[in-house]
Amino acid sequence: MKSFYKYTLLAASLCAFTSVSANEAVKAALTKAMPTVKIESLAPSQIPGLQEVVIPGAIFYISDDGKYLVQGHLINIEAKKDITEEKLAALRLKALEGVGKDNMIIFKAEKSKYTVSIFTDIDCGYCRKLHSEMDQYLAAGISIQYLFFPRAGKGSESYDKAVSVWCAKDRKKALTAAKLDTDPEKKTCDNPIDKHMELADIFETRGTPMIITEKGNVLPGYVPADKLLKALASE
Repeated sequence: MKSFYKYTLLAASLCAFTSVSANEAVKAALTKAMPTVKIESLAPSQIPGLQEVVIPGAIFYISDDGKYLVQGHLINIEAKKDITEEKLAALRLKALEGVGKDNMIIFKAEKSKYTVSIFTDIDCGYCRKLHSEMDQYLAAGISIQYLFFPRAGKGSESYDKAVSVWCAKDRKKALTAAKLDTDPEKKTCDNPIDKHMELADIFETRGTPMIITEKGNVLPGYVPADKLLKALASE
């Protein structure tokens, strides 16, 4: 993942700032390694000696002495609670709000009970299966907000299809046709595909479809409508 290399660069940069305070060291390293990334918060974590760093959609940890970066989840064993995941859920929702509904393709249920955001790849088999069952999701009261994550990367055929779908006069119709293996008419325009992909990288998306619930929880892979409805009701 790109995020792994990004955090590795951060760790290397941190080593140069061990002579100042922990807070100053971390801030200086972050500014140098990722000058365009907004630091939303920086505070001591539940583990002594580790600083918790929050950036849009992601959390990682840096040692007070500036020598080590930890990428992973903090688990409270006694309480059986994933501390990091609880915070990440809220961050995911905030990041999705930042993208905005105007930058998604939305299939809205007539009587919507739940809304999920789904990172999709037009050429992904299970993404196509999910989309082919759209009527079942909508009938179950599940609205779907699509974001694009062409796994082959920017400039790939899947990426170009995503751009063309977004630039189509009727995006929902163009997306459905593309999911049925009908190549969309090639078009270009201002589009949010790169923003979608950047967010997918921050969310550490490893495959598609990836479903994010209204609570910010992640359900990786295809989930049929009846099982998704049960999962959403149990949150």
